[in-house]
Amino acid sequence: MLFMKNLKNALLLKQLYTQKELGFCYTSVIPFGDESIDIVLPNDMELLYKQTLTCHLCPLSKTRTHVVFGEGNPNAKLMFVGEGPGANEDIQGKPFVGKSGELLSKMIENVLELKREDVYIANIVKCRPPNNRTPHEEEAHTCLPYLQKQIELIKPSIVVTLGATAYKYLTNDNTPITKIRGVLSNQKNYKLIPTYHPSYLLRNPSAKKEVFEDLKLIKSIM
Repeated sequence: MLFMKNLKNALLLKQLYTQKELGFCYTSVIPFGDESIDIVLPNDMELLYKQTLTCHLCPLSKTRTHVVFGEGNPNAKLMFVGEGPGANEDIQGKPFVGKSGELLSKMIENVLELKREDVYIANIVKCRPPNNRTPHEEEAHTCLPYLQKQIELIKPSIVVTLGATAYKYLTNDNTPITKIRGVLSNQKNYKLIPTYHPSYLLRNPSAKKEVFEDLKLIKSIM
């Protein structure tokens, strides 16, 4: 699978950087090939969480305060995926806290009539990009296997991507979020619905009515 190849490449880079830091000018490391044994992530959420705590496969690990793994019901039928942790999330180690988190909670509770703890919330990357910038492509692809494994373990019926970045990396589709929001697509094991990120709604309150329609669609499917 693509995300496993990305993880293999990231592990190889980590090994090469380690060799370089030790003073090696060359290495006998053999690059991963198709015949390589697949790297298997644990089939247990707690073990997966512990693995992310020791992850240093991309530069974001150097500047993080906490890994923001995700939280919620491990058997949730509804899952929200954002872009990455911000400053508050990095400090608390939890996804979607602060004003964006408050708005997301209201969306879940007031429109979907669910408790926040009934759903699962995660991000494309689990470490905060400096200055809250958009994750670089290599960072997103390196971290994506963890999210894919979370989805595999949780088995949600519906995944809601919040913002363009989350949609792009879960679908490999670069369609602008303004054109694709609210459009339901069938993925391998779940239905995916993209909508605007809560932080976008804080900057553009008029877009809330569109998200309200997306949430009504989600509720009707559930």
